[in-house]
Amino acid sequence: MEELTSLENHLTKPLNLFEYEKQAKKCLSQMAWDYYASGAWDEITLRDNHAAFGRIKLRPRVLVDVSDRHLTTKILGHPLQMPLLIAPMAFQCLAHPEGELATAKAASAAGAGMVLSTMSTQSLEEVARAYHSLTSTAPVWFQLYIHRDRGLTRALVERAYASGYQALCVTVDAPVLGRRERDTRNQFALPPGLQLANLATLSGLNIPHQQGESGLFTYFAQQLDPAVTWGDLEWLQSICPLPLAIKGILRGDDAARAVACGAKAIIVSNHGGRQLDGAIASVDALAEVVAAVDGRAEVIVDGGIRRGTNILKALALGAKAVLVGRPVLWGLAVGGEAGVAHVIEILRDELDLAMALSGCAKLEDIDSSLIVVSR
Repeated sequence: MEELTSLENHLTKPLNLFEYEKQAKKCLSQMAWDYYASGAWDEITLRDNHAAFGRIKLRPRVLVDVSDRHLTTKILGHPLQMPLLIAPMAFQCLAHPEGELATAKAASAAGAGMVLSTMSTQSLEEVARAYHSLTSTAPVWFQLYIHRDRGLTRALVERAYASGYQALCVTVDAPVLGRRERDTRNQFALPPGLQLANLATLSGLNIPHQQGESGLFTYFAQQLDPAVTWGDLEWLQSICPLPLAIKGILRGDDAARAVACGAKAIIVSNHGGRQLDGAIASVDALAEVVAAVDGRAEVIVDGGIRRGTNILKALALGAKAVLVGRPVLWGLAVGGEAGVAHVIEILRDELDLAMALSGCAKLEDIDSSLIVVSR
């Protein structure tokens, strides 16, 4: 925790993820803060992702022996020290010079999983080496957009497979980009020295700039393919043996169809409120998706997780694990690798305490009888 400790001369060490968020805002440029923190349009879904957890109340069991607690689980056959993976998030070098490398090392050391974004500022090969350098048995996955250029998509998939990634996390809720007005106002663009590390080496991409819009948005609008359909999942499986985790599902019928198309994991997600504003909160969609999947694939949820009790509630609704996004960026901005490690530690300790106070000695004890949902 050296890097984090060095900050304590002028910052109080955060006690929780909300305090990390406040400190991160002081560490980041306005443009970087708005890029990480913003949601689409009026940011209704962004706010509701967290508020939805408050509508779920706990019904703890008592007089249960919780003296020996276990938080370990497996996801797609790979062990996790706690039911948590780091969500795919772009451009982490905006928060800290080591960016995704620092996140990877912290996640690996904690036995948490990690999903690397296609739009990372460190290459997928470098991140895989950093993650596996600590001999972690937890999984590292590669997040993928299916680009208009299928050759580019194939090249990314082949590199991920060769680098030891254990699954492809296919984002399906972005046929086009949602409109984040804070980014438009800031004319968001990567600062000099940062690049789209996974793409630049493939085709020497130059992100265009145009007045009134972010050059990044212009580039994405050109590369994202609004014609992608269920058939493209079959194509992906034909070029790579890695299991597919489908990210961005909010409906039971879509979840069932994804499983029928071969998906091994479903990630219930509204893209952190960054795509369709007014969409249902991820945790509000979770029970329907779990019922539709009916044990045929593993279900993960992201969006709004800020406390260990949120993880407990998600597991009670049927999730196997959760993805955590923005809080990791706050830890990265405040303390680099040590900050990310501390964020993971806080969530683990809070989940452990919540389990003890709810009468759960192991994850298998967490079930729907522990919760009641109020509307």
